[in-house]
Amino acid sequence: MTLSPPSPPSPPSPPSPSGPSAPSTESAPPATQADRGAAPDDVAVTGGVGAAVGAGAVSSGAAASDGALAPDRGAAAVGAAGPGRGASAHPAAATAPTGGAAAPDQAPTAEDAATPGRATAPHRAAAPDRAAGQDRGRDLPPGRSRGGPPDGGRGASADRPDIVDLYLKHIGSGRAVMGRVMGGMAEVRSEGTWIQADDGRRFLDFGGYGVFILGHRHPAVVEAVHRQIDTHPLASRVFLEPVAARAAQALAAHTPPGVDYVHFVNSGAEATEAALKLARAHGRTSVITTRRGFHGKTLGALSVTANATYQTPFQPLLPDVTQVAYDDPADLEQALAARRDRACVIVEPVQGEGGVRIPRPGYLRQVRALCRAYGALMVVDEIQTGMGRLGTWWGVDAEEVSPDVLLAGKGLSGGVVPIAAMAATAEAYAPFSRDPYLHTSTFGASPIACAAALATVRAMEEENTVARAAALGLRVLAAVRDVCAPHKGGLVREVRGRGLLIGIEFAEEQAVGELLLELIARGVLVNHSLNSTRVLRLTPPAVVEDTALDLFLTTLAEALRSTADRMSG
Repeated sequence: MTLSPPSPPSPPSPPSPSGPSAPSTESAPPATQADRGAAPDDVAVTGGVGAAVGAGAVSSGAAASDGALAPDRGAAAVGAAGPGRGASAHPAAATAPTGGAAAPDQAPTAEDAATPGRATAPHRAAAPDRAAGQDRGRDLPPGRSRGGPPDGGRGASADRPDIVDLYLKHIGSGRAVMGRVMGGMAEVRSEGTWIQADDGRRFLDFGGYGVFILGHRHPAVVEAVHRQIDTHPLASRVFLEPVAARAAQALAAHTPPGVDYVHFVNSGAEATEAALKLARAHGRTSVITTRRGFHGKTLGALSVTANATYQTPFQPLLPDVTQVAYDDPADLEQALAARRDRACVIVEPVQGEGGVRIPRPGYLRQVRALCRAYGALMVVDEIQTGMGRLGTWWGVDAEEVSPDVLLAGKGLSGGVVPIAAMAATAEAYAPFSRDPYLHTSTFGASPIACAAALATVRAMEEENTVARAAALGLRVLAAVRDVCAPHKGGLVREVRGRGLLIGIEFAEEQAVGELLLELIARGVLVNHSLNSTRVLRLTPPAVVEDTALDLFLTTLAEALRSTADRMSG
């Protein structure tokens, strides 16, 4: 793109029905009062997991009308299981007790399929400076706790405050209700592909919203962060910050050609905000986004997140935002033609929250060509798809596209310290380059976060993470399709994916909530999709080994059978 001065604005056109206030094509319907039963007035789970699980928590009567959580509600009383289903019917009740108390040990159905603790990634053996005898929980299968009282750890947690109650009093009633549905469990430890709850049970993490490409607590990243904490964790912002400079250099070594300048921030939404401000600095004040696109929930990012469920409570948002169909160059060209030399286009290589929607080959090249033809700034949101998630460093690499701006996050953290980035070409970045105070943040580019990012990039280089994600992704996708095959045309509509971003689309929204709880009951974590409520999303780490993968597939098969039985019963 040649960033020439913008043309004089053309007369305003009538608002498009696909503008920011238009409803998205698929969003979670808000629970009605009839659905909610005795839910408190201040509890409203609006979308995504709200449709799948959270809204069911409310409709189950898990909350009292005064806003306090009703006692003695089984976590299985989930409205997502469908009308008329009894509170004790769902198998998650055995795993998710009420009141935050730990359940007795539950042997997961697929426990004997593998010995999960042995499914360690190659880098696990290199963990530095571990105290002798430290309990890593490596040989604990899901649902088992090490040591402690025979009641599964309830005695050990009896003295701590009820976490659900603390959430209710200090964080929010809606989140407290959802926590109650999950049994009030708190996650307290993690390593590799595993998360451990406060009662000692372990869960195989195939979720994490794309953050844990290196797994949890990669030792090289942890060591770098420890070293930075011991020397200089936060900067004065007066002098130059060497860790930020080295992290920017390391990241730029892998960005598309010409995308050499890096602006570090603390979260993906902040990266989106930085990109929108940078576009405005070039006079590109008209923003074009795609339906079902997700770019964050801060005010600017929310303006280009095409889901009315999240937008409506905060209207008016940014003006002059237009939604076009994803994977439809003709629709994009029509919008660009009306906004020549004043548009910014933001697009994802694969829509993650949109339900793992994969465009046809050549789509991104067409977007790049159209942006050049109409003088638009091209922003590619790789917050979820980048850092090897799709089996390439960036989703655009598959089509050899270099955008004006690229957004990174999630995996950049190494799963240890939150960090994100806006990377740009010299021409696009010029306003921020000239004036270092034009867009700043107190904690942006902090040494501790940049140490994590630098260690992450180096670990990915040394361990060949991107190639591993590509190969593992092909295996996981094929295996998940095989597991889902008996349910194709019934419960399951489609399985699709690229790299280690895989979606299972169901015929009904209800099935997502059912399957989520079935998997949790069996010790496996996955994700819903905020902008596509019929899609369950898998984002496993690239460090998953065969025994853990076998366990996941066996567990998924059993959970699907149970879900199908319940849905047809």
